[in-house]
Amino acid sequence: MKLIDRYILKQFLSTFIFVVLMLLAVITVIDLTEKTDKYAKAGLNWLQILGYYADFLPWIAGLVTPVTVFIAAVYITARLAGRTEIIAILSSGVSFRRLLVPYFLGAILIASISFWLNGWVIPNSNKTRLAFEIAYLNKNSNPNLRNIHLQISPNTFIYIQSYNSSTDKGYQFTMERFDNNRLMEKLTANRIEWDTAKSKWTLRDWKLKRIELVFEKVKADSVGEKITSGLALDTTLVIHPKEFKNDYRKFDGLTISELKDYIKTLRFRGSAGIETYEVELYTRYASPFSIFILTFMGVIVSSRKSRGGTGYQIAIGFALSFIFIMFFILFRSFAESGALPPMISVWIPSIIFGIISLFMYKYVPR
Repeated sequence: MKLIDRYILKQFLSTFIFVVLMLLAVITVIDLTEKTDKYAKAGLNWLQILGYYADFLPWIAGLVTPVTVFIAAVYITARLAGRTEIIAILSSGVSFRRLLVPYFLGAILIASISFWLNGWVIPNSNKTRLAFEIAYLNKNSNPNLRNIHLQISPNTFIYIQSYNSSTDKGYQFTMERFDNNRLMEKLTANRIEWDTAKSKWTLRDWKLKRIELVFEKVKADSVGEKITSGLALDTTLVIHPKEFKNDYRKFDGLTISELKDYIKTLRFRGSAGIETYEVELYTRYASPFSIFILTFMGVIVSSRKSRGGTGYQIAIGFALSFIFIMFFILFRSFAESGALPPMISVWIPSIIFGIISLFMYKYVPR
C-alpha cells in the first residue's frame, strides 16, 4: 500500500466514524426528547435509560452505515478535488481505477464488520432493547390476538379465533387433521388454556369428531363418524404460549441463523407475515454490497472539481442518500405487502444505483 493509499484510507475511515458519531448524537437527542415523558411515567432511573441506549445506538448505527459510508466518500473526495489533489494524482500517471483502491479497501473493512455486527452481535443486544420498549414504551402492547392459523405438523392445522397472551387463554379453538386431503379428525373447544403446573394445554367444553372409513366389497369405501365430547381434556400440542407473545419487531432480535430457522417454521405453518422476516434476512446480505455501490457512486459524484465548492457536492451527496433511503423504504413496503418477491425488492435499490454509477463512471474525467 502506497503513501497516497494510506492517506485516503485513513481520511475515509476517520470521516466515516465521525459522521456515524454525529448522526448518533443527533438521533439520541431527538429520541430522548420524544421519550422523556414515557421514561418519567415508567419511573425509570438513569442507569436503566443508559442501558437502553447502549442497545439502541448500535442498532441505529447498523441501519445508517451504508448512507454514512456514502457521505464519507463524497466528503473526502470533494475535499481532494477542491484542493486539486485528484488532478495531481491522475496527472502523475495513476489511473482512476487505481484511485478507487483505498476506497474499496475501506468499504471491504466496513462491510465485513457491518455484516458481522448486523448478522449476529446487534440482534442479541436488540432482544434487550425490544423487551425494554415493550415493557416501558408500550410498543404493540395489545395482548389480544385474533384469527390465529398455525400448521403444527404436515397434515395438522389449528385455528384460534381470539387469544389473550396475558392470561394464556384462547377461545373458539379448532384442530383439523387431514390424510390425502381428506378430513380425518376435527377437534373443537370453546376455550383452550395453558396449565403451568402440567406444562400442557387444557381444552374446555371440547368435542372430537373422527371420520372412519369402512371398506366394502363392491364399493370403494363409505364414511362413518364417531363423536366424543367432554368438559376438560389435556393435550400434547407442540406449541408453547411464548409463540403467541408480543412479536413487535421480532426480526430485529434474530440472528441470521435464527432468522433462517424462524422463516422455515413460519413457512411450514403457513403463517402470514413471512415476507417481513424474509426482507430482513435478505437486507442483511444486501447491505454489505450496497456499501460498495454507494462508495463507488460517492467517489464518482465528487471527483470533479466544482465551481460550487465542496458544500455543493456534499449537498448532492445528501440528496442522493435521501433518494436511496426512499427507494429502500418503497421497495421494502412492496415486498411486505406481497407485491414483489422479497429477494428482488431488497436488491432493486442497489441494482438501480449500481447502474447509475456505471453510467456516471463512463463520463467521469480520467
